[in-house]
Amino acid sequence: TAPGPRSYTTLRDEAVKLFNSLQQLESERDPVPLMQGVLQTCLDLPPLVDEIYCQLVKQTTEPPAPGGQGDLHYWQLLTCMSCTFLPSSPVLRFLRFHLDRTESRFPASEMAKYACFIREALGKTKGRECVPSLEEILVLMQRQEMICTVHCPGAPTCSVAISSHTTAEEVRGYGCVAQELVSRLGLSQSPNLFALYEQSRRREQPVGSATLLADVLTRFE
Repeated sequence: TAPGPRSYTTLRDEAVKLFNSLQQLESERDPVPLMQGVLQTCLDLPPLVDEIYCQLVKQTTEPPAPGGQGDLHYWQLLTCMSCTFLPSSPVLRFLRFHLDRTESRFPASEMAKYACFIREALGKTKGRECVPSLEEILVLMQRQEMICTVHCPGAPTCSVAISSHTTAEEVRGYGCVAQELVSRLGLSQSPNLFALYEQSRRREQPVGSATLLADVLTRFE
């Protein structure tokens, strides 16, 4: 499950803890929980976002084994960071230079593919309410999309591919969802609009048009 409220010390101490976590990440067999923990700390302590970006750029520059498991773990966390937080302008320029350099030095490599994915993500990321879920981290590590199941009134469901940046408004515009609703509910001539609802044991509420569906899925996790 996603980490709950935490107790933190000074920013300096937390930065040291994050550095130790990054060192551990290199040899971790299952890096997903550790990645989520790093992301949660950055969400709780925004001043550390730039620190982690700089640390990850450092770790992915001149690695001992380019493209090895440890190196790719750093690229995967960098991918998750790019879909969750935007660094400050100076760090963003530094990061983009690093991405360009990686693609130039290692064309067609896994590192170059991550660099390309990260660059595109940075152009879409606006900030998150929640850190990525465990499922989202897994698909980001593969540079893929998540499959979100939308339950329609009655029995039908629709499976929709979403990214870390997909909003509820964008999903409403997906042809498969709209066509499914119109067909099954006989509303082809109806002027009504459709809305997405988030339902759990505790509550049921409409999902705001600008809400990121990835955040909704994290709350369910």
